[in-house]
Amino acid sequence: MTAGAIHAAGASRVRPITVAILAMGGEGGGVLADWIVDVAEHGGYLAQATSVPGVAQRTGATIYYLELFPRSAAQARRRDPVLALMPVPGDVDIVIASELMEAGRAVQRGLVTPDRTTLIASTHRVYAITEKIALGEGRVDSAALLEGCRMAARRLIAFDMAGLAEATGSIISAVLFGALAGSGALPFQRTAFEAAVRRGGVGIKASLAAFAAGYEAAKGGTDPAPSIPGSGAAEIRSAALAPLLAEVEQSFPGPALGIAREGVLRAADYQDAAYARLYLQRLKPFIVIEQNHGDGTGRLLAEVARHLALAMTYEDTIRVAELKIRPERFMRVREEARLASGQILEIAEFMHPRVQEIAETLPAPLGRWMLGSRRARALLGRLTRKGRTIRTTSISGFLLLYFVAKMKPLRPRSLRYTIEQDALDRWLKVVAETAQRDYALAVEAAECRALVKGYGETHERGRERFDALMAALPRIADRQDAAPRLAELRKAALADETGEALKKALAALGADDGDHRALAPGDAAGRLSPGEPQHRAA
Repeated sequence: MTAGAIHAAGASRVRPITVAILAMGGEGGGVLADWIVDVAEHGGYLAQATSVPGVAQRTGATIYYLELFPRSAAQARRRDPVLALMPVPGDVDIVIASELMEAGRAVQRGLVTPDRTTLIASTHRVYAITEKIALGEGRVDSAALLEGCRMAARRLIAFDMAGLAEATGSIISAVLFGALAGSGALPFQRTAFEAAVRRGGVGIKASLAAFAAGYEAAKGGTDPAPSIPGSGAAEIRSAALAPLLAEVEQSFPGPALGIAREGVLRAADYQDAAYARLYLQRLKPFIVIEQNHGDGTGRLLAEVARHLALAMTYEDTIRVAELKIRPERFMRVREEARLASGQILEIAEFMHPRVQEIAETLPAPLGRWMLGSRRARALLGRLTRKGRTIRTTSISGFLLLYFVAKMKPLRPRSLRYTIEQDALDRWLKVVAETAQRDYALAVEAAECRALVKGYGETHERGRERFDALMAALPRIADRQDAAPRLAELRKAALADETGEALKKALAALGADDGDHRALAPGDAAGRLSPGEPQHRAA
C-alpha cells in the first residue's frame, strides 16, 4: 500500500467533533454558534451549523448543533464529508447549556454520556413554566440536578455564568465561549477564540471581558461566585436594623439563623423596621419550643421562620405598585432589552385590580362597608371590569403607581392587613400548641402555610385549602400517624387546581361536606370573626 493510500485510510477513520448548544431566547446562542464556526474555519476545519428552535423561551430551548471536520482529512479523502443536521444520542462530544435545567434536559435526551461528553453548563436557574405554576414548592432540586449532570458526563464544567455575564456587562454566550476555550475540548488556542470575538465586531470589549472570566473559571475549576449588586431586601442596611440582625445572630441556632436573617430584611423592605421586629417577636416563642419539645433538627423553627417571612410580606396592591416602579427594575429591563444609546424604553403594564383587592387596600372599616354594600361593589365593578394598561415609563403612569406605593405607611390600617395578621396569629398559635403534643405534626402544620401564596384567585384557592387542612387537624391530632396523614392531605391539596383530590382525601377521613367546606381566614379553623361579612371576589 502506498503512503498516499495509508494516509487516505487514516483519514477515513477521522470523525467530526460534535457540539450541541442549548440556549434560550435572548442569550446569544446563535452568536455562540457563529463564534465556534469562525474559530473552527480559521483553524483548518470544515464547519456546519444548524438550529432547531424551541416552542417558547421556557417550554423548549433552541438547540444549535455543530459538526467540525478537519479540512486536511477531507482533502486526503478527496471528497467533502457528509455532516449530520441533528445531534444523535450517545454521539455528542461537547454539550453547552446556558442554564442548569437545560443541562438536565440534555442529559434526559441522552446527549450527555460518560464515555464521551464534556458538559459545560451554567449553574444559575431560570424557572420553567411547570415550576412557576405549581400550587406548592415546584422547583427542581438544583443540587440533585447538578449531581445528575456530574454522573452523566465524562467531564463537567459548571459555575454561575449568568452572574459573570452580569458582572462584566456582557451576555452569557461570551462566558460560555470562554468556558469552552478553557475546557480544552476544542483543539484551538485561547488567542484563536479571542480573534473570533474580535471578528464579530459587536460589543468586543465587554465580550472579551466575559470571555476571560469564563476562561479563567473553567481553567480553575471553581465557581468564582461574583459579587453582584442586588436590590430589595438583600440590600437593606440601616441603623434601625442593626440591633435586629445582631439579635438574630445571637438567638437563632442552626439552619434557622440564615432564614430568620433574610426574614428580617424582607419584612423591613416590605414595611419598616418595626414590622421586622414584629417578625422576630413572633418567632421567639419557637426558640423555646425547639429547646423543650424539639427533636434536635431545628426543623420547626426553620419552617416557621421561612413561612412567616413569606406570609408577612403578602402581595397587595401597594407592594405590586412599589415593585413595578423601583429603579433597579427599570435598569434590569433596560439590560434585558439591550437598549442601545439613544433608544427610548417603554414599559406597558396590564393591571386588572378586582373589587376585593381595592377594598382590602382601604382602611378596614371602609373596606368592610364596600364589600358589604351591593351598590358600592357594583359601581366599582363596572369601573374595573376591563382593567387598564399603564405605561410606567410615562409621567402619568409612573405617578399613578408612585402614589399607590406611597400608601405603605397606611397599610397597617387596611382591611387586608387586619385579615392577614389575624390569620397569622391563629396559625402560629395552632402550630405552637400542636408542638407541645406532637413535634412532627407541628412541623407539618407549619408547612401547610405554603398553600397560601400569590394573589387574586390563586391566593383564594390556596387560602381555602389551607383552612380546610387546619379544620381537619384536630380530627387527626390523636392518631399515631398524624404527621404522615397531614402530609398526605397537604400533598392532595397541591395535586390539582379543582381541589377534587383534597375532597377525596378528606372524605377518606370520614369528614362530611360540612366539615371540609372552603373556609375564610379568621379563627383557628379559618372562620371569620362575628360581624365580619363573608365576601367573594367580584
